[in-house]
Amino acid sequence: MDADFLIIGGGIAGVSAAARMSELGSVIVLEGEEALAHHASGRSAALFEPRYGAPAVVGLSMASEAYYRSVPGVLSPRGLLLVGKADGVEAFEHDLLGMAFDRISVDEARAIVPILNPETVAMAGFAAHAEDVDTDLLVQGFARDARGRGARIVTKARVTAIARDGAGWRVTSLAGEFTARMIVNAAGAWVDEVAKLAGVRPLGFTPYRRSMARIPAPGGHDVSKWPMMFGPGEDWYAKPDAGALIVSPAEEDLMEPHDAWADDMVLAEGLARYEEMVTEPVTRLISNWAGLRTFSPDRVLVIGPDAREPSFFWLAGQGGYGFQTCAAASRLAADLIGGRDPELDADLVAQLAPARFG
Repeated sequence: MDADFLIIGGGIAGVSAAARMSELGSVIVLEGEEALAHHASGRSAALFEPRYGAPAVVGLSMASEAYYRSVPGVLSPRGLLLVGKADGVEAFEHDLLGMAFDRISVDEARAIVPILNPETVAMAGFAAHAEDVDTDLLVQGFARDARGRGARIVTKARVTAIARDGAGWRVTSLAGEFTARMIVNAAGAWVDEVAKLAGVRPLGFTPYRRSMARIPAPGGHDVSKWPMMFGPGEDWYAKPDAGALIVSPAEEDLMEPHDAWADDMVLAEGLARYEEMVTEPVTRLISNWAGLRTFSPDRVLVIGPDAREPSFFWLAGQGGYGFQTCAAASRLAADLIGGRDPELDADLVAQLAPARFG
């Protein structure tokens, strides 16, 4: 065997798993693109909001926080500002409670973000606990840890075939053939495709597109200290980024796995929702892009050995939560593979297990 563990996918899930599993044995990571974190991981809004998502996702996020705080520079202050219109009270109150916002006045919100439109913004909430994530620092840090323990990371290695090979697996890729005792499926939007190649039953993952536009700083303001802003029900959001703003329509459009790009009409609709809440119009775009957020049927991550094929391990369905859960998710994967008692609560581990899908 070339390795004990062959990880398919070099996004944040795959590289964090490589760092943890390299403590247990030999590791090879196969990434189809020229660089790590090319797809969803490289197109993230990069916010650590541990109360965002389903209860099991929140549990993973909370369990990841200590690791992030142990690595200097991973987290930095940002904040999150919820702004709603008068006709959206129910959705506003749901988000205010669910994500532990402090209710603030519109005047207080405009003191934080002066371009908010007092004629349309009727309600506001602020959460200081939301923080920026240095995604590149995390990806490169995990990759460095993995390589430091002997892991091989192979790029331009799109997987084309998977077959049983004695007691393990033979994986054919554009970079050659590799054998391993166990496959870790961390292939993002392609996880079900990888399962099919391996003869493993797909679990029903669904990729959804999310588009982004980068616009100049509105009105020439210094936006560096502004919080991330979003509308109730997450129908748009905006976030400072390198002296500009990124604005997203926060859409979830069903897609096949592919290298995603933004839809102009969807972007225009999202920018219109953003413009309705501010006094500065969008006059031009600096750039735009899109990524695929991939969810399991219950929108919770899937972490564990396949129920029918225990040498095929799922690390999938990160959706929009990959960076804020990766520390605990990768540790759980290593604990399960290494036969150790997980650090996480048994109920949470069960909520993440592939066996829940029958």
